[in-house]
Amino acid sequence: MEHQLPPLNALRAFEAAARHLSVKNAADELCVTPGAVSQLIKSLELHLGVPLFRRANRGIFLSDAGQAYLPPVRNAFRQISDASRRIAVPVETGILTVSATPFFASAWLVPRLKDFQDAHPGIDLQVVSSTALADFSRDGVDIAIRHGLGSYRGLSSQRVLTVEIVPVAAPALVERLGMPAEPAELKRWPRVNDAARKAWQLWFEAQGIEDMGPARGPSFDDSGLLLKAVLMGQGAALLPAAVVADDLAEGRLVQLSDASWLEDFAYYLVWPEECCDRPKVAAFREWIAGEASRKPAKPRKKIPVKAVRSRAGS
Repeated sequence: MEHQLPPLNALRAFEAAARHLSVKNAADELCVTPGAVSQLIKSLELHLGVPLFRRANRGIFLSDAGQAYLPPVRNAFRQISDASRRIAVPVETGILTVSATPFFASAWLVPRLKDFQDAHPGIDLQVVSSTALADFSRDGVDIAIRHGLGSYRGLSSQRVLTVEIVPVAAPALVERLGMPAEPAELKRWPRVNDAARKAWQLWFEAQGIEDMGPARGPSFDDSGLLLKAVLMGQGAALLPAAVVADDLAEGRLVQLSDASWLEDFAYYLVWPEECCDRPKVAAFREWIAGEASRKPAKPRKKIPVKAVRSRAGS
């Protein structure tokens, strides 16, 4: 004979009291009185035939049975919550929540958002920055932009930007050192590095240049900080051409060589498969695809630089 399930309210009271180890705090969370929580727990203990808590020194502690019972109860509530979020029809409000990596958001996305707002005045964008893969069901995120290979289980993805890495520097540094005539000359430049200190080595190898020596200079685990260091003239750096296109066009950065290195990773739009046809998600996907396909503007003016002395003539 199938065992009768305990009352749901009693299970909720047990889980809350076990999590807080406090009847009072559980009552506050459930918006009931402590006496009601105690009665619900007592009814659950009578139903199961075992005590779930030990009471000592005005506190409560889980009994052996309570410790064994809590994980499956908590997991059951989590599964119910997740399943409810998955099948619930989302309310189409005017807010579109976009999660993006901090560097992409500040360097590429935010400068272009006015165009989206002008084209879709009825959609209010909410941009949240994060490097972790968005939890769409729990975080309220509608669509995300991530740097990766584009394969995410249970999610749809669309490539936004291919990452072509190019060497860049601040105009003042270029004026001081001179525009390099060939990629190998960057070996003698001060350089700013990624956290792994491998980008320069891979870029030099892609140009057929070996024996570049140890990766000297500061390193940063955040691309936004790395870009800031470059803009301040602390050294040359390797950054995605598409992401720094505006800085190049406005003359805040100078591209030091046409030689590039194509990363395996790219920037992808990522969204839950069931949200594909939601109007505001579709509108953002269409807009960002159009923005990404635009050719970057050419620099407004040439940056005057000193002539480069050849090593042979120095």
